[in-house]
Amino acid sequence: MNVETILRNKGSWVATIRPDMTIAEAVDILHKERIGALVVSEDGASVDGVLSERDIVIALAEYGADLLSRTVDEVMTRDVVTCDPSASVGELMAEMTSRRFRHFPVVKEGRLRGIVSIGDLVKNRLDEVEFEASSLRSFIAGG
Repeated sequence: MNVETILRNKGSWVATIRPDMTIAEAVDILHKERIGALVVSEDGASVDGVLSERDIVIALAEYGADLLSRTVDEVMTRDVVTCDPSASVGELMAEMTSRRFRHFPVVKEGRLRGIVSIGDLVKNRLDEVEFEASSLRSFIAGG
């Protein structure tokens, strides 16, 4: 199974935010959308960074109450690891585990095509395992 299949089922919508917006605005979007990260993008197509809940907590420890008025650009993760739609679920799970992050922006030909989270990958893997188990039960019962 690959990322393209997950995006086909989940959709390609990505919550983005401009780097000049405030952390207060970012927190509002995260809360309203019930998500854990935003792709930072000046134009909605490129990936300039990622702003995650973890980034916000780390910045809160540094800036305190002043954090909410700071810009996304000051807090975001700049070195973003992206993936291609053809990447396999197993590859991404291993990468997320070793690098300790939970969101992979999906980029093809330099343009943002979607995002997958560790939750998306785990759900996909559980669906695969459930299908395999069901197929084996059917095989055994029919054989």
